[in-house]
Amino acid sequence: MFIPETYRKIAADGIWNNNIVFGQNLALCPLLAVTGTATNGLGMGLATLVVIIGSNGLISLTRHLIPNEIRIPIFVLLIAALVTLVDILMNAWAHELYKVLGLFIALIVTNCALLGRAEAFASKQPVKEALWDGLMMGLGFTLVLVALGAAREISSAGTLFANASLLLGESFKFLEITVIPNYKGFLLMALPPGGFIMLAFIIVVKRLIDQKLVQRKEQPVVLSEAVTE
Repeated sequence: MFIPETYRKIAADGIWNNNIVFGQNLALCPLLAVTGTATNGLGMGLATLVVIIGSNGLISLTRHLIPNEIRIPIFVLLIAALVTLVDILMNAWAHELYKVLGLFIALIVTNCALLGRAEAFASKQPVKEALWDGLMMGLGFTLVLVALGAAREISSAGTLFANASLLLGESFKFLEITVIPNYKGFLLMALPPGGFIMLAFIIVVKRLIDQKLVQRKEQPVVLSEAVTE
């Protein structure tokens, strides 16, 4: 299926180049607080994904009706309304996960990434592009949450997506994996300092990959220059 260049760029920015965590260095509080397991990271990521898609769409749809002088308070109110709705729905339909994530669901309102996308993108773009941007930014953030949660969970307990069926429903039981049998665990990775350490490793890996990609792009240019000489 052909995807226009604009949409491909938005996808690349959201998932990799301008990722909320890697590119913008935002949302670090929930990132480090709830990623003790991959399950918690997935739950928080999906909640944020729903809110950022909804807020981008609403703000883009009403961008011509919002007075420029009071746009920021209105953006915050729209985001707060969506977060409240998600909070109520999670409490009703995913109560176990809701109890684990607790206050951090409500704190999505203070996530600067959502307000940043509203101001920098959604308020200036048509609805389709704004929704696509919200989807890609949300997916990029969710992937980082799950990756960090998985790395911490494996290193601290030897499991992956532990209690997924209890938190997300029986349909997610297939996710529960024992990666390292009879593993005694590494407590540091389950604690907040472990989140900082593991996040640092993930950022290093991301930057190494970026360096490799840059080198691959530059290599054909060097070869063509050598042939010309």
